Amino acid sequence: METRRLRFLVELARLGSMRAVADVLGTSTSTVSQQVAALAREVGAPLVEPDGRNVRLTAAGRRLAGHADGILAAVEAARLDLDPGAVPVGTVRVAGFETAIRRSVLPVAGVLAVDHPGVRLTVLELEPDEALGLLAVDGCDLVLAYDFDLAPASFGSSLRVVPVWSRRWGLGVPASSVVGAGAGAVEVFRVFAGDEWIVNSRNGIDERVVRTVASMAGFRPRVTHRADSLELMQDLIAAGLGVSLLPVDVRVRPGVRVVPLAGPEVVMRACAVTRAGREVWAPLAVVLGLLAGCGEPDDERAVVGDGYVGGVDADDLS
Repeated sequence: METRRLRFLVELARLGSMRAVADVLGTSTSTVSQQVAALAREVGAPLVEPDGRNVRLTAAGRRLAGHADGILAAVEAARLDLDPGAVPVGTVRVAGFETAIRRSVLPVAGVLAVDHPGVRLTVLELEPDEALGLLAVDGCDLVLAYDFDLAPASFGSSLRVVPVWSRRWGLGVPASSVVGAGAGAVEVFRVFAGDEWIVNSRNGIDERVVRTVASMAGFRPRVTHRADSLELMQDLIAAGLGVSLLPVDVRVRPGVRVVPLAGPEVVMRACAVTRAGREVWAPLAVVLGLLAGCGEPDDERAVVGDGYVGGVDADDLS
């Protein structure tokens, strides 16, 4: 049934006459009569009956008018909820990797509590690939994911992507290792061509970066160990079991140092991903705007657009 016709019935129940309804809704008495009659045909029951020179609602009409109040209220609530210009109110379901949750989502939650108390976040820590799968079945509203500039991943027009921040990575090596000052990434990799290599155990994107740079350096890396946390990777490096990509700003344990990489640099790019069209929902739009403001100067080297997104965990790999 048309919700517009329900409005006529609700006003008739409230005002008691078709003339009064016509005056309030800015239409004619005949239009009110026609709309109520059409509604009666839709529901298959008479909604009004004569009452002298006026009409009154039948029992079915009163019952439907009672339902109509709730129906119209729900429709209005939905309209306001989806109005991009409305005051943001609602729960945004976020799924993403640990570092982005700590670095971006928690600060955003603090801002929301002060500036947008009607917006609530729920947080689920997942690998980006898992989170994107959840997004595809509407199990969350927002995914925080990343890729590397040397190992980009792309998605179609069904996703919208907002760059959040970037982070430079280097090569984690034993502190006693000798690497020439100012050596480029290819030269650094050649120094460790004969070493064992450590990569992420839950995603393969960092291994793609390792193999890409190693290929430039003219060798195949011997990938022997896999771990899903930076702490364990550092423990393996300190134990002399291999070398691994690590963020240049990571807090290193004794026995480990991170050699910066350049020419090419290795840059991880974090992003926020939503389903196309959902980004205009007021609560989600607010969260996306705040996330986009979480970037740092480093982010200028990580410009991405629709179709960019990634897939590794960090801290777990950041």
